[in-house]
Amino acid sequence: MSLFTPLLWILLIAPIIVIACFKSEKPNLKYLAFFILYFLADVFLQALGKQLIDLDLKFNWAGKILSLVLGLIIIFSVSKEERIKIGFTSKTNSPANLKFGLLVFFGFTVFDIIFKLILFPKGNPFDLETFLFQATMPGLTEEILFRGISLWLLDKAFAPTWNYRGIKFGWAFVIVTVLFGVSHGAVLDQDLHLKFDIITMVYLTFISSLSVGILRQFSGNLIYSILGHNTINLINAVIRIL
Repeated sequence: MSLFTPLLWILLIAPIIVIACFKSEKPNLKYLAFFILYFLADVFLQALGKQLIDLDLKFNWAGKILSLVLGLIIIFSVSKEERIKIGFTSKTNSPANLKFGLLVFFGFTVFDIIFKLILFPKGNPFDLETFLFQATMPGLTEEILFRGISLWLLDKAFAPTWNYRGIKFGWAFVIVTVLFGVSHGAVLDQDLHLKFDIITMVYLTFISSLSVGILRQFSGNLIYSILGHNTINLINAVIRIL
């Protein structure tokens, strides 16, 4: 992956950011800038970790660990109140909201399993590292990145004004949900050739990213979204070896 790829991702979501600026009553562009700087720093750290720290492993453990360290530094540099807003807490929203978030997530996940059972290639050999990695690192680091710190910063940039079942949503939720899909479906290789998988982008945005995002909002913390994210990844790994 070229180091220009994260800039491409920001460019692809720029139209949504522009709409958010016009639709929000008082956008705070300072926090938008903080979001862009943090997001780029995280992705660059992950890429450099893979290049500079050779652990002779299949997956980018070093990059994910660096991403986690950066996230934790930011989380522990803010007040307890702000950490709760990030989702770094064991507190949850009301039982009714938590139940709603879980039901939505499980509903999307059942559809996801059926869809992938039909389309995914199968017969891959069991690989322990794959299962260990998918059960831990992607959910842990990507939820802190997307639905933790990025969502928190963008909520400060574009104050949420939509309300559903007592839970506030805003343009930050839309931007993060789409960005997750874009970052998994568009890439520039080292020769700057664009690989653009629109099907992956749309599917991950409206199924995986949306369902985990709803779980994050209605649970009130990152614990459930991390577990949900890693559950999806483990399901993918299991289906591929059937």
